[in-house]
Amino acid sequence: MRPHAQKRGLTMKYLVLIPDGMADEPIAAFGGKTPMQQAKKPVMDALAREALVGTVSNVPADMVPESDTANLAILSYDPKVFSKGRSPLEAVSMGIEMAPDETAYRCNVVTLSDEGEAYEDKIILDHSADEITTAEADELIKALQAHFGNAERHFYTGVSYRHCLIRKNGNDRYSFMRPHDILGKRIGDYLPRAEDGGAEFLQMMRESFEILNHHPVNEARRARGLKPANSAWFWSPGKKPQLPSFKEKWSLNGAVISAVDLIKGIGLCAGMRSIDVEGATGNVHTNYKGKADAAITAFREGADLVYVHVEGPDECGHRAELENKVISIERIDAEILAPVLSYLKESGEDFKIMILPDHPTPIRARTHTIDAVPFFIYASDATLAGVDTFDEATAAAKGNYLANGYQLMEILTAN
Repeated sequence: MRPHAQKRGLTMKYLVLIPDGMADEPIAAFGGKTPMQQAKKPVMDALAREALVGTVSNVPADMVPESDTANLAILSYDPKVFSKGRSPLEAVSMGIEMAPDETAYRCNVVTLSDEGEAYEDKIILDHSADEITTAEADELIKALQAHFGNAERHFYTGVSYRHCLIRKNGNDRYSFMRPHDILGKRIGDYLPRAEDGGAEFLQMMRESFEILNHHPVNEARRARGLKPANSAWFWSPGKKPQLPSFKEKWSLNGAVISAVDLIKGIGLCAGMRSIDVEGATGNVHTNYKGKADAAITAFREGADLVYVHVEGPDECGHRAELENKVISIERIDAEILAPVLSYLKESGEDFKIMILPDHPTPIRARTHTIDAVPFFIYASDATLAGVDTFDEATAAAKGNYLANGYQLMEILTAN
């Protein structure tokens, strides 16, 4: 067991802040700057001037750059050993008790084109259906459950467009396409294939369009100028996950703050406390202040390490929202990092702050990429030669590259 990191008899506190998908590529509309370079983030930049700065690969080269893989790595769990798909982690967060013979599948409610074309010829317009509200999505998931649910299949409502199907004796190895990877494309080339064992899912997806397209919820959304959530899309299957205790690994009481069931599920499987924040949405309009307040409260109530995950930059990347991605980074800096830093300075204890995106979500690609991401680790009791501004280029220029993200926690907690 790792000894608790201490200094001068005081317990060290750790803040890990994850602006999901913050890393990006140079954008012509910003004069060749990335959103990180365009954003005004004085607090991050000030800390990075005196921090260990570098780049890290959170996703192994032969794995898909998904948030479950990357966040498992940041929390010290080797994805090659512990990544079993994001859906079972989300199921844990939703309070679903999975049996050993059950498989969880992510069920997005997505927007497909509606021009009278065959299902296979439809275009996927939005993986989030204009970030549909949870209350609206709940009505749609209930409709799917009423039609498809039986002794072996059960649909559960998650958050916004992210939901869950639990299937008894389901195939947890089937390779589905991620909907956010094919935005703007004809879906026929990416649907489950009957010849590969995907017949059940293909049938449900086809029938879901007939069930959902003119559902009252979607007709009301159309009337308000919003995209309908007119089809289910299944992906990322997995069995019930098991993670070693974070506290037993690091002798730290950990807490997780996120609007996303996936991140909550990782925390819960690791035995960490998951803290819900009212108004936390998983998009650019989330409750930034509420997340900062929750982090401060968690520290006051005995947490040694608080893991704050903010989905906003990632969703803006998927939706190709340039200005909103910059705004989300600026609000994370001003409304989360600044007040938590102020609290930590006033607490009288030594502390460390680690900030990094889990993976890039470039505006150009509108999906995750596997590239290394910038990180910094600031220690209140040490001054290092960092960088003037924290961004992709300055971090890479330092030459401090870490090939395995699951080693970050060892560096962060080293005395």
